[in-house]
Amino acid sequence: MAVTVQSFTFNAFQENTFVVSDDEGNVMVFDPGCYERFEEEELKAYLSEKQGKIRRLYNTHAHIDHVLGNAFVSNLIGTGLGLHELDVATLQRVHQSAHLYGFEGYVPSPEPTFFVSHNELLQVGAMEAQVLFTPGHSPGHVVYYFEKEGFVINGDVLFRGSFGRTDLPGGNIEDLKNSIYNVLFSLPDDTVVYCGHGPSTTIGQEKKTNYILQF
Repeated sequence: MAVTVQSFTFNAFQENTFVVSDDEGNVMVFDPGCYERFEEEELKAYLSEKQGKIRRLYNTHAHIDHVLGNAFVSNLIGTGLGLHELDVATLQRVHQSAHLYGFEGYVPSPEPTFFVSHNELLQVGAMEAQVLFTPGHSPGHVVYYFEKEGFVINGDVLFRGSFGRTDLPGGNIEDLKNSIYNVLFSLPDDTVVYCGHGPSTTIGQEKKTNYILQF
């Protein structure tokens, strides 16, 4: 059964939201960053085409640009939120800081209804994703690895030619380097990396060119 990855680029931070779906219309929504009404409508139109029985919402981490649409999507598809427990504090700070980033209309995200943990296997319809704990950009950052399909929903750990910032609360450069070297770089070289910002890449490409290797 085929699995489809659809991306949307939302909000002022140009954040990438991903919807992964199978042939039966079951969906997994990752990091909904929709904020403006037209962004919500774009995502809603796509999700309305999916008629599967299983719908799930997950965050890789809880920085504001990745959770702006949590409330909207949770209400739209009738599901709770999955997040790593160590990023709950990050999520709870978003409401306090939204105005600093100009998101005066931010609708607070629901609290997580379940926690995801390292090496957990998430089964949604024909899709199976392995949760991998990858802190450094935030304390509870995780990625979602679809081994059979050969891709990873990577959030803000690794970018094409770059990597996630570590100067925000809870960030740690040594933890991030460990997450890249010992977790992401352990995946097959042809694994497609879907990034939280910017274009996708592959594990092999980043092993060859990413400047995090220089320090």
